[in-house]
Amino acid sequence: MSKMIIMGRVSGLFGVRGWLKVYSHTSPREGILDYKIWYLKRDDSWRKHKLSTGHRQGKGIVVQLDGCDDRDRAAELVGCDIAVPREQLPSLESGEYYWTDLQGLRVETLEGVDLGVISHLFETGANDVLVVKGERERLIPYTMGEAVQAVDLDAGCMIVDWDPDF
Repeated sequence: MSKMIIMGRVSGLFGVRGWLKVYSHTSPREGILDYKIWYLKRDDSWRKHKLSTGHRQGKGIVVQLDGCDDRDRAAELVGCDIAVPREQLPSLESGEYYWTDLQGLRVETLEGVDLGVISHLFETGANDVLVVKGERERLIPYTMGEAVQAVDLDAGCMIVDWDPDF
C-alpha cells in the first residue's frame, strides 16, 4: 500500500444514527469531504471506508460512512486516524509543499550549521511554524525567501537563514 497521509481524526459521535464528529487537518476544514474513500486506522491496520455524506457543523465536520448506521458501530471508530493514499493529494505548484513532506527534513543554516530535524509544523495565524528538534528545540517561521531559503526533498534538507543561538 502507498504512503498514507493522515487528514484528520474521528473525534466523537453525533446523534444516534451512526454519524461521526471529525477533526480535520485540511485547509479549509471541509476539504476532507473531497475525499470519498477514507482509510481509518484500527488495530494497527488501515481499513477502507466510503464516505456517504458529510458537512460542516459549527467549527467541526460531521460525516456518515457507508455501513455505519448506528451509534454502537460508530463508537468503534472514535479515536481512529483518517488517511488517504499520498497519490490522491492534489499536485502542488513548484515551491509548494505539504507539511507531511517537510516533516523529517534535516535543517541547516546558510553557514552549514545543523539545527536538527523538522518534527512537525503548526499554524499561528501570521505564518506556519517549523518545530526543529536537535540539541534543543527551535521554532522557526516557515516563511519562504525569508527564514526558509531552500527546500530539497530529494536530499532531505532545508536551508534556513537563522541564527543558531536563537
